[in-house]
Amino acid sequence: MFNRKHIIFAATILVLALFFGAGVSRWLDNGASFAAAPAQTVSTSSAAVRAELAAVLPSQQVLSDLYDRIAPSVVNIQVTSKPTTIDVPGFPFGQPDIPDHGLVQSEGSGFIYDNDGHIITNNHVIENAESITVYFANGMWTDAKLVAADPAADLAVIQVTPPAGVTWQPLTLAPANGLDVGYYVVAVGSPFGLQETMTVGIVSARGRSLQTDSATDGSSYSLPDVIQTDAAINPGNSGGPLLNLMGEVVGVNFAINSPVRANSGVGFAIPVSVVERIVPALLKDGAYHYSFLGISGATVNASVATEEKLAANTLGVFVAQAVAGGPAEKGGVQEGDVVVAIDNQPITRFEDLISYLFQYTTPGQDVALTIDRGGREQTINVTVAERPSVETPVQAETGPDRGAITIAEAMRIARAAVQDAGVMTNIDAATAKPDLVDGQRVWVVSLSGDNKSATVVIDAQTGEVLQLNVQ
Repeated sequence: MFNRKHIIFAATILVLALFFGAGVSRWLDNGASFAAAPAQTVSTSSAAVRAELAAVLPSQQVLSDLYDRIAPSVVNIQVTSKPTTIDVPGFPFGQPDIPDHGLVQSEGSGFIYDNDGHIITNNHVIENAESITVYFANGMWTDAKLVAADPAADLAVIQVTPPAGVTWQPLTLAPANGLDVGYYVVAVGSPFGLQETMTVGIVSARGRSLQTDSATDGSSYSLPDVIQTDAAINPGNSGGPLLNLMGEVVGVNFAINSPVRANSGVGFAIPVSVVERIVPALLKDGAYHYSFLGISGATVNASVATEEKLAANTLGVFVAQAVAGGPAEKGGVQEGDVVVAIDNQPITRFEDLISYLFQYTTPGQDVALTIDRGGREQTINVTVAERPSVETPVQAETGPDRGAITIAEAMRIARAAVQDAGVMTNIDAATAKPDLVDGQRVWVVSLSGDNKSATVVIDAQTGEVLQLNVQ
């Protein structure tokens, strides 16, 4: 059935063949593009070298001036937290005895949001924090307190009282629709603890959808409209701003796609459209109220269409499950339906549905779902609800994953299994995917670290570790 399909996320690394100078010179019309210039013999005379460099200087100056303006508004966030202990059901070697290693130190980035001392960062940067210290560009520091956080959007707001001598300058948020693929972007943050680092790239893609997991409650939801960029983003960049060339924030850096936890040209940022909706709600109410449709499924592709016997080139979202008691099921949506539109807006990808629910609906609102059922289209009216809390036994719109154990819980169980079995101490990367083994729903978690790789198979209903293989 559908849930056996492995949906593999792949991205092509986009490489800047000519580092930024020619492109921005052309964009600013301040000089001839090197890319268009005919091949010439390299001259060693200082005058010729200066002439060549003169064509690049406007581009260099744009970046230099941008850095000077932005850097004081970007902060380094250092966090002290307690290590998370995990009870592993059915652990094959008995229940793990996890020693108390004391407090854990970690760090990330953030940026000044307003004139009330608020700083935006990622939820995963400050989650479980015992203490938060903010370091400014001039070397000064101060303690911060958590105002509110949203694990589903991986956003958090902290607050400080700036020490005397700190230049307090909030960054400007860019227009929500002011970004296109190919636009230059700049990331500023603290990769690997190297504070006030700037990297440059382009927008590689828009409209990605990524799961965000909470280490606190195990919840897992899909975040819509994510920006993909080839600007170098590494551990420590999390929570820092992604900016356009005018110094406006277009996103908040939060993830990379890399098996070695280092830049591979595929980084991700939470778009400003999400920030503009989530942060004001966190400041006002302490929480954002999400719309909830109550289905799981995925974009129809060739393999899904073949297995589910759909017509070739059917576009939409295949419904793998309508959550029992959820809004979609109450409205009449059934497993096997294909959602092709919502409120007359075409839906061709699962990301389209998630984005529409987030951007244009609120809990209690009626929406019209156009579905393809057995080759015939019909319209179903559904009243979206508020996304349930993690304690409520229903699932959110997270793609094909089904079972009592969330992806976040599966990954934590797998990490604990290899660490407490003594086969792997430092885990650099982890991925998880749903599967069936002898008709049983499982999570297959792949881990790498300590120059080893491990595969952990976990019962998706009970959390029992069924297999642990190490290479």
